[in-house]
Amino acid sequence: MKTPRVLVFDSGVGGLSIAACIHQQLPAVKLLYLADNAGFPYGNQPESVVVERSQSLISAAIDEFPCDIIVVACNTASTVVLPHLRAMTSIPVIGVVPAIKPAVAISTNRRIGVLATPATVRRSYLMDLIREFADGCTVERLGHPDLVYWIERLVTGVPIPEESLSRALQPFRDAGVDTVVLGCTHYPLISDLLRVHLPGVKHWVDSGDAIARRTAWLLEEQGYSVDSLKHPFNAAPLETTLFTGKAPSGLGSYLGRLGLGSAEIRGYWPAAVEGVTAAGSV
Repeated sequence: MKTPRVLVFDSGVGGLSIAACIHQQLPAVKLLYLADNAGFPYGNQPESVVVERSQSLISAAIDEFPCDIIVVACNTASTVVLPHLRAMTSIPVIGVVPAIKPAVAISTNRRIGVLATPATVRRSYLMDLIREFADGCTVERLGHPDLVYWIERLVTGVPIPEESLSRALQPFRDAGVDTVVLGCTHYPLISDLLRVHLPGVKHWVDSGDAIARRTAWLLEEQGYSVDSLKHPFNAAPLETTLFTGKAPSGLGSYLGRLGLGSAEIRGYWPAAVEGVTAAGSV
């Protein structure tokens, strides 16, 4: 049986945290990473632009790299594009959702922080999740405008401004949260640093492991032996990284630190998709 390939899609490098979780649980799976960094950040784009860019790019990617699973590793995109993607392809599509329900299950003092992007904090779907799963809890939502930009630059070797980060996290200290939901796939990439600046938080929750488990289940539904996929083969787990803009400098070494090995890195992809590669356009 052939080795399955999973496409992980995001507007930037945040989805690498999801790719790393999939690799940890299913090390034999081949991974393709697609980042629409020419359109980054999606939270600043109209929904129609996010839908059109996502559909065009993912369609081009699966034409060149046949895949078994598509993972939309972006909270903003997941809120708007999943129905459109599922209508255009028979390949199973997985999205990400802030992990409010598991956070409520493990919180001791029922004070929960949600660290997300400003766009996610504003969206009604987050409030719907809070109303459905966090009734009776205090939920402090924090959408910092610069955090994803800091993490994008971190890949190129620019350190996170820790004093600014610490100030940004003060609302969680003031609220006394004991559990924090990382509501953006970028944020697990700096989880160690977040723990340093919020030592009082007992539990940190993100969607990576749940997405990896869902990926395993869907592959099993397609006839793959999940047990066999837990044993790595002699190839880099991340085959190719595709960026619609310039690929970040220093990406190769950063992938190594994430345990994703070396990969072919392609920037300004795909020239064949008309209008998609121009920043902020469709």
